[in-house]
Amino acid sequence: MSKLKRLYPLESEEQQTVFEWAMIHERKYPELAWLLHVPNGGLRNVVVAARLKAQGTRKGFPDIMLPVARYGYNSLAIELKRQKKVKSTISKDQKEWIDFLNSAGWYAVVCYGAEEAIKILKWYLAETPEELDY
Repeated sequence: MSKLKRLYPLESEEQQTVFEWAMIHERKYPELAWLLHVPNGGLRNVVVAARLKAQGTRKGFPDIMLPVARYGYNSLAIELKRQKKVKSTISKDQKEWIDFLNSAGWYAVVCYGAEEAIKILKWYLAETPEELDY
């Protein structure tokens, strides 16, 4: 693994940071109680992968979902990637899901790192959203 990749958290670590932040801030933003991770990705053995596919997992669906309506959006979906410095890119399937969800009235976005994801969550849950410089 390159030195650059070791300097920055893994995607799973970034995601843990988001959910740790959410647990701490649930009192301020009660809707965070509905924040969830959709475990569609990750390395799995062949049997588990086949079972999950048969149960309805879909390649490319965003990692984090908040099924709370806000500001004309039906829900929030976040595809979480490692920080941009690590050159983490989205797949064709992930882009298709993001585009579809946005066309269906969701606010779906790609965030690079926990800091960006938390910024989006704060904005989405604010009483009066300010212009987002994202």
